[in-house]
Order: sequence, then C-alpha cells, then structure tokens
Amino acid sequence: MSWNGKKRHSATGFVAGSALAGGWYAATSALLSGTPAQTVPVIGAIAIASLVPLIAANVRATPARATVDDSVAQQLRVLKMHTMVNVVDTDNLLVEVNDLLLEATGYTRKELIGKPVAMLYSKDNRTTATEIRDLLRQGKSWQGETTLRNRDGSNCVTQTTVTPLLDANGRWIGSISARTDITSTTKLIARRDTAMTLHELRDDIWIVSEDNLELRYMNLAAKARFGWSTRPKNGQTVRDMAAERGCEDVLDACLRMMDIGDTYMTFSATISGTNFEGSIKWLNKGTVDGRLLIMLHDITERLEQERLQADFISMVSHELRSPLTSIKGSMGLLLSKAAGQLPPKAEGLLEIAHRNADRLVLIINDILDMEKISSGRLDFELETADLSELVAESLRANATAHQRFGLQIKCHGVDTPTYIETDANRIIQVLTNLMSNAAKFSKPGGTVEISVDKTPENVCVSVRDEGMGIAPEDQHKIFQRFADMANSDRATKGGTGLGLSICKAIVEGLGGTIDFVSKEGRGTTFTFTLPVKTRHSGPENDFERLENVG
Repeated sequence: MSWNGKKRHSATGFVAGSALAGGWYAATSALLSGTPAQTVPVIGAIAIASLVPLIAANVRATPARATVDDSVAQQLRVLKMHTMVNVVDTDNLLVEVNDLLLEATGYTRKELIGKPVAMLYSKDNRTTATEIRDLLRQGKSWQGETTLRNRDGSNCVTQTTVTPLLDANGRWIGSISARTDITSTTKLIARRDTAMTLHELRDDIWIVSEDNLELRYMNLAAKARFGWSTRPKNGQTVRDMAAERGCEDVLDACLRMMDIGDTYMTFSATISGTNFEGSIKWLNKGTVDGRLLIMLHDITERLEQERLQADFISMVSHELRSPLTSIKGSMGLLLSKAAGQLPPKAEGLLEIAHRNADRLVLIINDILDMEKISSGRLDFELETADLSELVAESLRANATAHQRFGLQIKCHGVDTPTYIETDANRIIQVLTNLMSNAAKFSKPGGTVEISVDKTPENVCVSVRDEGMGIAPEDQHKIFQRFADMANSDRATKGGTGLGLSICKAIVEGLGGTIDFVSKEGRGTTFTFTLPVKTRHSGPENDFERLENVG
C-alpha cells in the first residue's frame, strides 16, 4: 500500500483521538476566570489520549470498517476546524498539514509539505525532537507544550499531543500532531505570576501611565509606606505624590527620563527621611499602553551600616597609627645611636622590628585609603610636579628592598624634567607600590626597568620586572581587592592585597589609565598613563571606580 493509502487508513483514527486530546487546553482559560468544573477537560483529554490506540485498532479489526471510517472521518472534519494538525513521516518530513495550522503560522502548504518539521519549531522548545521520536518508536504518545515559530518570526505556544502512526502490520510509519494554541493563556498566566511576584516584593513598586504619570498600581510595600490599604485613588499622579507626600525626587526622575528618552535609568531619592536607590523601566514606550515601572529600594539601613563600618575602620586605624608612630620613632632613635652604642645582635633585632613597624604603617595607610575610596572621600591636591623627580624619590623609598634582592635598576626617559599637573604624593604612592611589587616578585639578581615617555597630552610610565609573572587565569582579577591573597604563591610575598586596587583608583581619579602585560615565568610590565593637564574626575566618582576594580 502506498504512503498516501497508509496515511488515509491509519491517520483517520489517530487524528481524531489526537485532536481531541490536544484540544482540551482551550478550556483552561476558565481556570483564570474562576469558572467551575474546570477539571473535566483535563480528565477527558487523558481518557481520549489513552483511547487513541484503541480507536486505531478498532479501525483495523472491525469488519464494518467503512462505517467506522465514515464516523471517525466526520469527527475528524469537525475537530480539524478547531485544532492544528500535521502529519510527518519517519524522516520527520511534513506530509500533511491542515488549514488551521497554516492560518496560525502564516505558511502556505507548498512551503511546508516535504520540509523538516523542525522548521515549525522555535529554539525555545525544551523537549527535543529526538526525545519525542524515541517515544514514538516505542509506540508511545507524547503530550506537552511546544513553541512554534511563525513565518513572521513570532512565536505561538501550543498544547500538543504527538501520536505514532502504524500501518496494518503495526509498523511505525510516522506520527500525527494535534495542537491547540495557548499563547494568550500562557501570557495571562505569566502576567498573573508577575503581578503576584511584584505584590510580594519588599521593594516599593509603582506603575504609572506614560502620558500623565497617573498611578496605575502600587504593591503592598509601596502602599504600606503611605499608610494605604487599597490601591491609589483614581486620578492620583506622581505630581500629586510629589506635592503631598514628599516624592519630588521620583517626579524629577520620571520627567528627566521622559525628556531624555531613555528606556531605563537609575536615580537616588529621599522620601520622608528614608533613602532609596531607584530605577525606572519604560514599558511599551510610545504606545497607548505606555507605562513607567518604578522600583524603590530602601537603603537607609545599608547606609547606616556603611557609615558605622567606615567610622570603625577609621577609628581602629587611627588608634593603631598613633602608638605605632611612637614605637617607630623610639626605635629610630635607638638605631641612630642616640641612646648609645647597641650590641650587634640587639641592633639586628631592632632593625627587624623597625622594618615591621614600617610595614604595619603601610597596611594601616592602605586600609584608610580603601575606606576613603569606598566612601568617596579620596581627595587630590593638584600641583605642578616633575615626574622624573617623583620616580627618583620612589626609587629612594625602595632602595633597601632593591639592595636586599640584589636587583639592577634601569631607568629610561628620566634624564630631563617631565612636568605634569598631578597629585605628587599620590603618584609617589602608585610608583612605590609598583616598584615594591616588582622587587618582591623578581628573581634575586634580576633587573627592574622604569620608563617614562611623554606626548604633548599624556605621559606614560612603565615598571617592568623579570619575575614569576601572573597566571592567565588570575590576570582578570589582578586589580581586585585581596587578589594576591587568593594566590598562595603571591600571598607569601606579603602585602595587604589592596595596593593595586588603590593604584587603579588613584590613577583613574587623576584622569589616567593603568594596565599590565604579563607572561608566566617571564615577568610583568605595569603601565599607567596620565594627562599632562589632569582632568580630575572628582571624589564623587571614587565609589564607582572601587566597584569597577572589585
């Protein structure tokens, strides 16, 4: 028997059962509207789906086949008016589609027949064709949701039943799919779930109309803030909220966003003494259904915690610095023989203590600097300075370390003055840190090179070592806080793990950039550029810079 003959005899019963099974889902819209007796379609679908093989068997076995064929065919004609149906062969090629499927997807029969059924499916489908085919080969049906890709690129969500097609000898010759469009139902469920989520959020949620900023929705948190138990009264606008409830910052943000035309923006707001981080999302921009979704996150408690943390760090650091300064000064006097000659062994121990006191001072300074950066209080004192002299001063500060490791220091471009407008002390801090790192990570007897290059607008400073280098997997986080602490090899070299992140904040705060090139086992070169005329970005951007470096 030809494929078409097999299709006519076998498909009739299967399409009838499959179409009935696939059609049940249309009734689920009753669930959303609250109508009763909503379980009947589901139970009916399960029963009909289980009867599909029996219908087909009955068609093959009953002597009065023509009568049964006519009866099922009549049912099929009715069902095909309400259900999308397609038939595929064992190669997954489409051999039949009904008019409803063509109408729903926008394809023509010519565009589909003989083509892989996969062309109908969207990439969003969770179930693969292979999974379905495995069930069909076992003589089993598959039921679930599938997403079709329409001819215009849009998607159509369907409740689908796929049933195997068998010939008179029980051999698998293809499958029939019956589908019901549930796109609108799926969207309705998604909207309901979204509404429930917004309602329960701890953040304040407002939804306002685009044209007049009328309040269309407030979640529980937002209503509770203003002592409301029900939705805002009709006609209430953000302008009213600004005048009556102190929401001027929210109104300003809405007007600013609509004036700029952005679809998303963030802002800060204070309402009745409470501090918020806010965001606005423009939904359906420029349409009759245009909305602004406003989210307000209460940060009052977080700001207080940050203030307490900053105060604690500052207090502890200053309390440590004062006695350390005294201890360091006393040891300096002893080492200078102000109290007389010291035994060689005692002098050696005192030098160790003095070096460690210096290290503790550096650690405290790093902690204080990081606290200033995070709170936006890293100030700069700009002056005209000779970069060559700053390099020389940094070299003098690191001379002991260079001698201890037996390093050779080579300098390029520092023979003549290079004047720039900058914060001299902060640049010395950057140079000292980079040179100290170069010394720590260099091989004994190695070479450290410092280079200065100048263009009419910028200066470029490089510090190169011949040390262990930085592993490729660690390079992306090298400017993050405590990056060295995560690497056991680098952690053994000492330091707070804050130096490079502070360097980045300083350089960027002075309008420059900093980067590095490293090859594991061959060394690292750190390079920073600065404008000759500093374009200082201001302390208000220090927190943002800190976030960018970890």
